[in-house]
Amino acid sequence: MNKYEPEEDPLEKAGWIKRFVACEPRLSEAVELYQTSGFEVHLEPLPKEPECESCIGTEKENDCRICFEGTEDLYKIIYTRVKEGGAESEDDLY
Repeated sequence: MNKYEPEEDPLEKAGWIKRFVACEPRLSEAVELYQTSGFEVHLEPLPKEPECESCIGTEKENDCRICFEGTEDLYKIIYTRVKEGGAESEDDLY
């Protein structure tokens, strides 16, 4: 049995959708794009733990962070949710 069991993200419970990880200049561009599209944007720091070696096989989709090692402070996780009166869903764009 593995010691690391991913918990449900409290932000996702609150209606936020995890989009992707970015650093500047793409971070500011993505935030502006989501905001002008009617979304609220929340940024979270990229966590440093658990190390990839301790959670191999138990990560959620795209949770590996080995590529960010030593530069974690430059990156943020982008979360969005629909603003009241904003876009209803991604499908509304088409």
